[in-house]
Amino acid sequence: MTSPSLPDAVDVVVVGAGLAGLRAARTVARAGRSVAVCEATDGVGGRVRTDVVDGFLVDRGFQILNTSYPALRREIDLDALDLRRFVPGAAVRDAEGRLHRLADPRRVPSWAPRTALDPLLGPLAKARVAGLALRSLVVPPSRQARAPERTTADELARWGLDGTPTETFLRPFLNGVLGDRDLETSSRVFSLFWRSFALGDLTLPSRGIGALPAQLAARLPADTVHLHTPARRVAPGRVETPHGTVRAGAVIVAAEGTAAAELLDGRIPAPRTFALTTHFHVTAEPPTRRALLHLDGAGGPIVNTLALTAAAPSYSPDHRHLVQSTVLGPEPLPERDLRRELARLWGTPVGAWDELATVRVPRALPAAVPPTPAGLRHPVSLGEGLFVAGDHRDTPSVQGALVSGRRTAQEALAYLSAGTR
Repeated sequence: MTSPSLPDAVDVVVVGAGLAGLRAARTVARAGRSVAVCEATDGVGGRVRTDVVDGFLVDRGFQILNTSYPALRREIDLDALDLRRFVPGAAVRDAEGRLHRLADPRRVPSWAPRTALDPLLGPLAKARVAGLALRSLVVPPSRQARAPERTTADELARWGLDGTPTETFLRPFLNGVLGDRDLETSSRVFSLFWRSFALGDLTLPSRGIGALPAQLAARLPADTVHLHTPARRVAPGRVETPHGTVRAGAVIVAAEGTAAAELLDGRIPAPRTFALTTHFHVTAEPPTRRALLHLDGAGGPIVNTLALTAAAPSYSPDHRHLVQSTVLGPEPLPERDLRRELARLWGTPVGAWDELATVRVPRALPAAVPPTPAGLRHPVSLGEGLFVAGDHRDTPSVQGALVSGRRTAQEALAYLSAGTR
């Protein structure tokens, strides 16, 4: 993906080879325009990457790929990713130490009796959760993105799901998905997420989440992506790097939101972000053979833990098993505390588990808190041929990154066309 030298000039230069940047570059290339992508690191993907540690696949923190995202289905050959599916549900350890296994009865009919009879949520709470899912399926996404806005916590309370349903199930589940400890996320965003859970499979590519950006990059013309090429300065019509300056008719900054704000000299505000830290352990004996997300219904520091190899054995180079566990914030949990909590959540000794890696993602997700723009879309054109893309301009998700990349590139192409008339 690297090339000997940067081009002197292209139609569009993209800063950042994350999902938004790669999607923008592909849109430009398909329109017949020349494009160069400048990436500061040694690989594509940004926050959606996979490293190899002692032969194990280690994703950049907690990753789950939801197959219901329309932009994902349009742009990605999902069959080629060899997706491995998780059970659409969760196992919840309550404060008394009991384990509750719940699944969507529509998707896993064999679990319907168990889920219906499980005492973690009462019949009324289960009916309200079902009603929430039905509303998200019936109401068109465009209306959900413009609905009256409140926080997610307030939205759950409006549905009568505050208290026990939130604290034992919904909060730990949403904490990991949104990175949002206090459920301040906009109800518009929550509604769209809930729709995606109701419609899609929760999966991971067999070769790690990094297979997603790798596929996008492979569809670009040769020598489009320039690795180890950080943008030192961005200005209308040019991007300055340690390897030279690239001139362009349009510049798209597709870096993470805080980095984008710095490069753009305050033309956009730096978004508030949520941090996640994920611990990876290796064990000879798996804590479970079910591909099911485990949650802490007692409010402990681990928001979720998952035996990755239960769904994707390919994450391991041999017979051993890989377990990931995520906490909120940029700091890892002290090892002694971590192992105590893991033993409680899994209900099994973990002293023999080997620590493999700890992945800190200090800016894992932009905070989509009220007030958000109607339609959940922030402007991407900054004037003078400067544009900005990323999940901080749409929704904090793979869907948001891909949609942002496409629409930003389309605006940049329209700008170029207007300039040649």
